[in-house]
Amino acid sequence: MSKESNKQRPGPGFGPGGRGFGPGGMGMPVEKAKDFKGTLKRLIGYLKPHSLQLLAVLVTAIISTVFAIVSPKIMGKATTKLFEGLMMKLRVPGAKIDFDYIGQIILLLIGLYILSAIFSYIQQFIMAGVAQKTVYNLRNEVVDKLNRLPLKYFDARTHGEILSRAVNDIDNISTTLQQSLTQLITSIVTLVGVIVMMLTISPLMTLIVVVTLPLSFVATASIAKKSQTYFKGQQKSLGQLNGHVEEMYTGHKVVKVFGHEKKSLEKFEEINDQLYQSGWKAQFVSGMIMPLMSFINNIGYVFVSVAGGILVTKKAIEIGDIQAFIQYARQFSQPITQTAMIANVIQSTIASAERVFEILDETEEVPEANNTLKIEEPKGDVKFEHVSFGYKENETLIADMNIDVKPGQRVAIVGPTGAGKTTLINLLMRFYEINSGKILVDGIDTRDLKREQLRGIFGMVLQDTWLFNSTIRDNIAYGREGATEEEIVAAAKAANADHFIRTLPDGYDTILNEEASNISQGQKQLLTIARAILADPAILILDEATSSVDTRTEVQIQRAMNRLMQGRTSFIIAHRLSTIRDADLILVMNNGSVIEKGSHVELLEKDGFYADLYNSQFSGGNLKKNVG
Repeated sequence: MSKESNKQRPGPGFGPGGRGFGPGGMGMPVEKAKDFKGTLKRLIGYLKPHSLQLLAVLVTAIISTVFAIVSPKIMGKATTKLFEGLMMKLRVPGAKIDFDYIGQIILLLIGLYILSAIFSYIQQFIMAGVAQKTVYNLRNEVVDKLNRLPLKYFDARTHGEILSRAVNDIDNISTTLQQSLTQLITSIVTLVGVIVMMLTISPLMTLIVVVTLPLSFVATASIAKKSQTYFKGQQKSLGQLNGHVEEMYTGHKVVKVFGHEKKSLEKFEEINDQLYQSGWKAQFVSGMIMPLMSFINNIGYVFVSVAGGILVTKKAIEIGDIQAFIQYARQFSQPITQTAMIANVIQSTIASAERVFEILDETEEVPEANNTLKIEEPKGDVKFEHVSFGYKENETLIADMNIDVKPGQRVAIVGPTGAGKTTLINLLMRFYEINSGKILVDGIDTRDLKREQLRGIFGMVLQDTWLFNSTIRDNIAYGREGATEEEIVAAAKAANADHFIRTLPDGYDTILNEEASNISQGQKQLLTIARAILADPAILILDEATSSVDTRTEVQIQRAMNRLMQGRTSFIIAHRLSTIRDADLILVMNNGSVIEKGSHVELLEKDGFYADLYNSQFSGGNLKKNVG
């Protein structure tokens, strides 16, 4: 599990771990962007093509909110009429309440609420389209960019980090565009509208409500500041707990073998206790925000009611206005709360956008040549001419490498860990660009070929088998687009895989799970060899993958690989030197240089580095020398 996956990302909802203002919302630490203004401006640029739709969202939001805002004032008139009717009945015998007038107001209110709901629906419908289209385009850009990034970008970052940026961060942007922007517009319109309506009723009562507002802010800010400390501790402990659990269950057998269950449980209990303490304090402290705000607001309502009662007795306002005003006072704090909440969400979203834009701004692979060449019928002739390369600018790993491989030759690359074996393959396939020199395939510089065409010449069978969650048929067919059933079966037979496939309950229709753990390691390797046979490449790269299988399966795999290599130029990264005795050319690498080359017999006769490697594996030569 990567460090990235241990970080708890803010969820879309409210409450603990979410985006809201309630318990767990206001106090949660918010990730901030390094360049807020620049990133915001760039993100807005993605919304510019949808300017008309956004204008429609704004208009519908205003209309919907206005209909909702005027309703309490109209409802207040019904209350006033009802109150006046009751008073008249007490004074004048036979007087009646004007229910027709009240009924008309109720029908008007129902109509307003329906219109408000319709415009709110239209607003959400349009915004959903804008948000999803924007994020759709952004996702396409990120995927296209990832396909153009050099291998060194992926080598320098964990899979979790890249996935987090490409999936979680874009999802965060999507949620904000769809929900928070409309909430922000509605909150601002509501706030302005409520203040206007309250002022039309009574400037004095409006002043009382506004005066209580700073008290709410001060109380909320002080509690939020305190709770944020506990939330940080909670997130830290949660990350530690996730890491510990993942580590213990991944290495469950090792823990059992060395008898560290008790120690593991003690550590778990220690971290779990820290998480409990931090979580309890964080939830308790942040949970005080809403009750405290309700208390302050209720005090405000008391003062409003008293002031309203005095004004009614003086006939400055009507009784229904007090009811309407209290409703407005309740609505008044809601948009302020939502705006504060959305400010946190937007900060988190801009931070996510910044991380996505960092991918889009990464240096891409060296552009293709303007006039690329094409090898129509690859023969498999490969030459390295004075090739130099280093992963870092000032550190040369491979210096002045010269190799000449004829079509159909089997070339084994051997050497200790870190010698440069995999680097040589990476350069051959242009996963990395060389610093100087030339790599020629059939006499053409690989930089004059399109990467797609160059890599299409090669077939790879790697030590780490890669099979995807689909049928065995689909996994083999991955080697060549449009392969027929007969060709797939023929490739499986050539790879000695057909027999075991047919013994499976569903044969070629057997679905491999995500880890392909429903077949053995050796069977996985046979499937990757079948895929390479189907691809029918001119040049093969084989990272020998028999170290983790039994002897009988190793023989099967070796036969399949020999069949695959017939008539093709093959580069074999060798781990077991016994498998490369028949190689036409053995390149012995150490510290990035080819220090010896020749056949197996020739290299043994030289009694050099290769002989030492070979003897250390099979005859204990090194041990004898050390002892001697």
